Amino acid sequence: MPRPLREYPLAEWLRLRPLIHRLKQARYDAVDARYRRLPARAGDLAAIGASLRGRRAMITVAFADPDAIEWQSRLVRRFVGEALYIVADNSPNDPDAAAIEAVARRDSRPYIRLPYNPWTGHAPSRSHGLALNWLWSNLIRPNGPEAFGFLDDDLFPTEPDDPFARLASQPVFGGLRTIGKRWFLWAGFCFFRFSAVRGLPLDFGQDWFTGLDTGGANWWPLYRTLDREALDLRPAIRAPIVPGISADECCVFWCGSWLHEYGTARRADLAEQKREAVARVLLPLLEEPADRSPPAPA
Repeated sequence: MPRPLREYPLAEWLRLRPLIHRLKQARYDAVDARYRRLPARAGDLAAIGASLRGRRAMITVAFADPDAIEWQSRLVRRFVGEALYIVADNSPNDPDAAAIEAVARRDSRPYIRLPYNPWTGHAPSRSHGLALNWLWSNLIRPNGPEAFGFLDDDLFPTEPDDPFARLASQPVFGGLRTIGKRWFLWAGFCFFRFSAVRGLPLDFGQDWFTGLDTGGANWWPLYRTLDREALDLRPAIRAPIVPGISADECCVFWCGSWLHEYGTARRADLAEQKREAVARVLLPLLEEPADRSPPAPA
């Protein structure tokens, strides 16, 4: 949603910014509305929807990275416990989608391939937000889970942790991002008590005109109504990952005990080294016997 008219200074009025922003928003809303009506390209949506009713469900949005999905699925099973884990595939090409579906089937995970996404390749954040809106409209809202959450596919738990536990005492939980006076939950690690949001017109897209990235459009229907200071949330902490390379050049983010690989390195020549460094952290956790003790909040 564009900023309220009172927030535009005179210089922006003279450049017709309020009108331009509203025209662009109308375009984004039209694309979003059309996309939400499209059918999934693969997967039994009705059966998956029935399986999440009354349960805690976390949905990962896969994107052309079968290794990440395999690591995440196995680590979630080990460290997060009984929550239903669903793979929603936003990959643009068939070979990657087939490989991700094979990982999901091998690990007995429900799999959905999302409709062709018009923003993919042009605006990654908008592509991701569109995917989350489709999942909210077609999977989550019609089927009423107890609670639900979204994960980026390159976010990995590294020790026992139940992100749903906080929802016993608050309506939302996840990674905190703050822009000016506004705040929102990062779309790659956000959890919601369904009863607290079921009647809201949630929008997991960007609110770019106020500087809020994917998930930020929920400021208007949800976050602005909550007392930020009363919520226990997790800010992401940037950290280096490749030995001898500063975090400014190549970093990951830690959201509590969850490691976010965060795409590629700022320096393209470090992307492969970054994946290798992340693998060195995760592979020992994948090789150890499963810890069957109940996960506890970090």
